[in-house]
Amino acid sequence: MAGPVVHTYRAAESGLLVNSYLVEGQSGVVVVDTNLLVSDVQALLARLGALKKPLRAILVTHAHPDHFNGILALVRDKEVPVYATAGVGRVIKEIADAKRAQWSPVYGAEWPAETYYPNSLLADGAQVQLDELSFTVRELGPAESHADSYFQLSADGSRPVAFIGDLAFHGTHPYTADGHSAAWLAALDVLAGELASVGMLYPGHGDPAGPDVFAGQRRYLLYYREVIRRLSGGEPRLSEAAKAELGATLQAFLPDAPLTWMIELGADAVAAELAARTATGGS
Repeated sequence: MAGPVVHTYRAAESGLLVNSYLVEGQSGVVVVDTNLLVSDVQALLARLGALKKPLRAILVTHAHPDHFNGILALVRDKEVPVYATAGVGRVIKEIADAKRAQWSPVYGAEWPAETYYPNSLLADGAQVQLDELSFTVRELGPAESHADSYFQLSADGSRPVAFIGDLAFHGTHPYTADGHSAAWLAALDVLAGELASVGMLYPGHGDPAGPDVFAGQRRYLLYYREVIRRLSGGEPRLSEAAKAELGATLQAFLPDAPLTWMIELGADAVAAELAARTATGGS
């Protein structure tokens, strides 16, 4: 093996098209993000088993269940380090039970009954060395979720790559319901500089991309915010008619993209965010 190989397991749309990555090194595998539904986690385990190398570690990019729900099944009874930033680990503990209560009625037995929390918390800029694989974490705080980060991978002098979680969606409508769109825009400006020279970006949803994926996400968020600003009239909620118009407008902006239900899901959170910023003199 000349260098690490990145394998992708992608869920179907019922599992939010989320990507889990299996980074195959010379003597083991590192999993980045662990999928949402029990059936997808089992498929991810099968992919891992087919590589016939031990699981060395799990990395979690951010605090959303489609990225941390599968940890328990992957760890089982093994002593596997599960790395996340301190902020990501804290938020996972804060939200996991509420997310289960919210979504178990929808997904039934497909939603894991327990959550395994990251057991190896990292400071911003910390490095994790796993054989020849060197991962460096960058903590960005609230953006797409309440706590976001990315992991940059360097190995054997090859050009670095980065696993960016949901800091940029590639070709799908994004999740905006945590209401941090202004902070997310600021993070995208930082990322465009920090990751300008990486060889490849591996997003949580969509195909691998170059650094221009950040500009695409920025355009989407700016447009989304302005449409909501117009439709909300400064109020912290949108009417059902306004949400329907928002959905149609954003589908026209990003035609043929999946996860269209996320457009209206985040409408009130972003409307409330914009109304609060206006009340305090922000934009």
